[in-house]
Amino acid sequence: MNTIYIMWMRQIKKYWRSKPRILGSLAQPLLFLFAFGFGFGPIFQKAGGGNYIQFLTPGIIAMSVLFTAMFTGIEIIWDRQFGFLKETLVAPVSRYKIMLGRTLGGATVASIQGMIVLLISLLIGFRPTSFLVVFIAFIFMFLIAMLFTAFGTALASRLEDMQAFQLIINFIIMPLFFLSGALFALDSLPNALKFIIKLNPLSYGVDGIRASLTGISHLGIWTDLLVVSSITFLMMLLGSYLFSKMEA
Repeated sequence: MNTIYIMWMRQIKKYWRSKPRILGSLAQPLLFLFAFGFGFGPIFQKAGGGNYIQFLTPGIIAMSVLFTAMFTGIEIIWDRQFGFLKETLVAPVSRYKIMLGRTLGGATVASIQGMIVLLISLLIGFRPTSFLVVFIAFIFMFLIAMLFTAFGTALASRLEDMQAFQLIINFIIMPLFFLSGALFALDSLPNALKFIIKLNPLSYGVDGIRASLTGISHLGIWTDLLVVSSITFLMMLLGSYLFSKMEA
């Protein structure tokens, strides 16, 4: 347990020490929130969709969590290139505990980013149904963060080139985000697109955050929780296995 806690706290301390990283991670979600929220808001309202800020904010929160969580894996490649990872891996502790601690730390950082976006959204007009439901939304944020931090760790365990990691992550992130229902409602979509969206694990995370904060759900909040929890557990197993086989 000490190993898990140490790695967990190490990730969080690195986050708080890097102010440019915090601001950089917030820039893109806030750009989407302001540009899409106020740009398409009147169109969405005229189409009978209601307040677009209310609809959009949960998706942008999920986006912030997704981006931060996925790019946490790049630290493994960075540590490998500069020799820090070798010092960690040769220590007489379980690699599974090291991976779990890093994942928990990365997930905590990503969840904090999501909460910051939520707080900023309150300043521009977003209103949750109750502030008590924020805790439920945080559970979904943390599950999304665990899922994609574990995915980023699994991918980084198989790569040694930082540029390759960034290219692959960017190739994966954008389809995940745009095909998650974060920006548009699922009701009037073609059946083929609905099917693709239902295969996307992020869709259930977005829907879970939206259901908890606004009461609007297309997939069902219990279905969201079951799917995200199950995929997170499987990805943690895969990430732990690949990390345990990694050579420094």
